[in-house]
Amino acid sequence: MNRRLSPPERYLFGGSLSALVVPRFDPCVRLTAGELWMAARTPAGPGTLHLTRVAGELEAEAFGPGAEWLLDRADAIAGLRDDLSGFPALAKAHPLVHRLAHTFAGHRMPATGLIFHRVLRAILEQKVTGMEAFRAYRQICRKFGEPAPGPADLLLPPDPAAIAATPYWVFHPFGVEQRRTQTLLRAATEAGRLERSADAAEATRRLTALPGIGPWTAAEVTRVAFGDADAVSVGDYHVPNTVAWALAGEARGTDERMLELLEPFRGHRGRVCDLLAHGGIGAPRFGPRMPIRSFARF
Repeated sequence: MNRRLSPPERYLFGGSLSALVVPRFDPCVRLTAGELWMAARTPAGPGTLHLTRVAGELEAEAFGPGAEWLLDRADAIAGLRDDLSGFPALAKAHPLVHRLAHTFAGHRMPATGLIFHRVLRAILEQKVTGMEAFRAYRQICRKFGEPAPGPADLLLPPDPAAIAATPYWVFHPFGVEQRRTQTLLRAATEAGRLERSADAAEATRRLTALPGIGPWTAAEVTRVAFGDADAVSVGDYHVPNTVAWALAGEARGTDERMLELLEPFRGHRGRVCDLLAHGGIGAPRFGPRMPIRSFARF
């Protein structure tokens, strides 16, 4: 099954889709300069989406029982439903944001419409380094994943039912301690209700009603599952400092200060944070980095 899509002028394929893939080999998603393979558990069944750049257009191809569902959402997954209306005017509120908005004018925010896969990754990223989280994600996907349809040799994301039925101690060798594991098990049990969320606001309410999930995790999920351009990762280790440094020249910032500085961009506050990340903006570092640990050895 195939579909042709017309991206906007200056569309950045890799930059727009990078949020869908875990660095250093994702068992479920593969991204190169002009090609995306993504395995998914859709409401219609398992499927794999293949996006390629062809002569200025995008060609979408899909495999498996979920192929039709994936093709129908292919433009959203590619970020082509991302609504930037009003943002160019808001971006003028700060010269750096204005410059980054112009530099990365082709960047679009994807909206997969799939929640639990992103919930899995977000929970694993709570309060640990990216290296620890990505390692645990890869191991859990290999443990619970199944071969995805199509020729890409990918794994389907873990089935929430399989996660929910697994004792918490099974996750310990993957470097995931009891607290995050129990949060993951609760989310897996509620996965069906989470997936039926109509929009980012409803998903946020349902997510944050679960013990162990707060605004940070909810924002990490809705920004990708719904393309929520206003989702701010309150409680992040780095983002408040980055925003304070970029927008006010302050080396350190709190969540409250971050939200104050982002207020002129309401509706696109998460987009501004993304632009700062794409621009390589970071606050000065004054101390040692967070150590890389292994809960599997505790």
